[in-house]
Amino acid sequence: MVTWRQYSNTPNYHSMILPVILAGGSGSRLWPLSRELYPKQFLNIAGEQSMLQQTLQRLQGLEDYLTDSKCAAPFIICNEEHRFIAAEQARSANIQHSGILLEPVGRNTAPAIALAALQALGKSTNNEQDASDPILLVLAADHHIANTSEFQQVISRGVDYAKQGKLVTFGITPNAPETGYGYIKQGEPLSPLVQADSRITEQSTHHAYTIDCFVEKPDKATAEEYIRSEQYLWNSGMFMFKASRYLEELSQHHPEILAACQLALSKQNTDLDFIRIDAEAFKNSPSDSIDYAVMEKTSHATVIPMDVGWNDIGSWSAIWDVSDKDEHNNVIEGDVLTVDSQHNYIHAENKLVATVGVDNLIIVETKDAILVANKDKVQGVKSIVSQLNQAGRTEHIHHREVFRPWGKYDVVDLGKRDKVKRITVKAGHKLSLQMHHHRAEHWVVVAGTAKVINNEKTYLVEEDQSTYIPLGHIHSLENPGDSPLEMIEVQTGSHLSEDDIIRYQDSYGRDVRNQQASSSQNNKSK
Repeated sequence: MVTWRQYSNTPNYHSMILPVILAGGSGSRLWPLSRELYPKQFLNIAGEQSMLQQTLQRLQGLEDYLTDSKCAAPFIICNEEHRFIAAEQARSANIQHSGILLEPVGRNTAPAIALAALQALGKSTNNEQDASDPILLVLAADHHIANTSEFQQVISRGVDYAKQGKLVTFGITPNAPETGYGYIKQGEPLSPLVQADSRITEQSTHHAYTIDCFVEKPDKATAEEYIRSEQYLWNSGMFMFKASRYLEELSQHHPEILAACQLALSKQNTDLDFIRIDAEAFKNSPSDSIDYAVMEKTSHATVIPMDVGWNDIGSWSAIWDVSDKDEHNNVIEGDVLTVDSQHNYIHAENKLVATVGVDNLIIVETKDAILVANKDKVQGVKSIVSQLNQAGRTEHIHHREVFRPWGKYDVVDLGKRDKVKRITVKAGHKLSLQMHHHRAEHWVVVAGTAKVINNEKTYLVEEDQSTYIPLGHIHSLENPGDSPLEMIEVQTGSHLSEDDIIRYQDSYGRDVRNQQASSSQNNKSK
């Protein structure tokens, strides 16, 4: 087997840049918009596109600033539960990707990047090396960057350092003594390796620096001292290095992570757009960030300053900071009326929200929850999420409107023995062939045409028509048309949870079973 060490000391002057998008995380600080099953990276928080889509779009045009390199389609890493959302958002943004690797459990950034590096090299414990040594550009999916052109220019400056074996991180030039970010202390300046491109602005041609140290989130006084010294940058969590160099450093400083990732990836299988790794092997990996596992230990760390209007959107006050405001410094989204109200963020999703004489508040209304918080106290939102979890509630897990690969449903009413859903099935899509042990279903088509399998019968249900699925019937629902199918589903029975689904056939790679198998319940959602 060819090892990454045979690549790591060889400059590659015609490199391929592989963007690696880290799209994991739960985004609990942005509840109630962000939920475990639909976290902030998939939300349209700072624009008309989701943060993931903006991150993918930000890569378009990067090649214009690369002299001897090309940019490959991005490689996405996300949680198992978010796979269909990530794939659909990339598709709807018309972005081609190199694959979506699914993490069965979260193990922080060091193992995730190791998986990307191993996959990029086409190498695991069972596979031969058959690829060149790409430069990984590691980006978080949930960051806001105001100046895309400047971002691309600065990213291009890191390529030549990465070619020489440096592990590059991009530090944000601080504009305030923030206590919510980690900091990087600059060391000695490094001379540019090549002549700067004429399109790169003077601001972007600052030298790269060695890294003196990484520091944790400081208190206010320490942060103010950092700003005055002009030697510190915010830690952005963006990196660039050759795949082989990262693996070499990981093998030296944290070999347990590398071994677990190699084993997990050696047992991979591909399902639709998704790369699935061995869950048990990956669970054995230590959980550690790239900062702790590699960057703080390597002698080859390099930082390049970046001033691009960066924000990690880590709180509601951060969203207020980056959003457009009215003449009273209010950020207004949705159906909102204000009187004598200033400096607020007000988001109305489903109802009219009216304010009188309020100042410096965060007000977020969704279909199943309302948050009211002082803008200076928004870090307490995580405590609300913890209370919801401890109480066994579900408002922190999913929205009332739940997305599925075939479309979505909205639970509009729920009783002890009845549940009413509004279901939308995308054109050409269908639900799994399934059965329920504890409930019957009534379907009413509101718009479009439904193709229904109901035990041995297959038939069409047109607009304003209905059908009945008795308890225990094997059934399926399909939209054969070219526009969304809208319908109302009324469930009745003794157990109305999403775990009462036995799935026999599925178009989306979810677990199925033989129709003759025992009737133990499947714990997957509909």
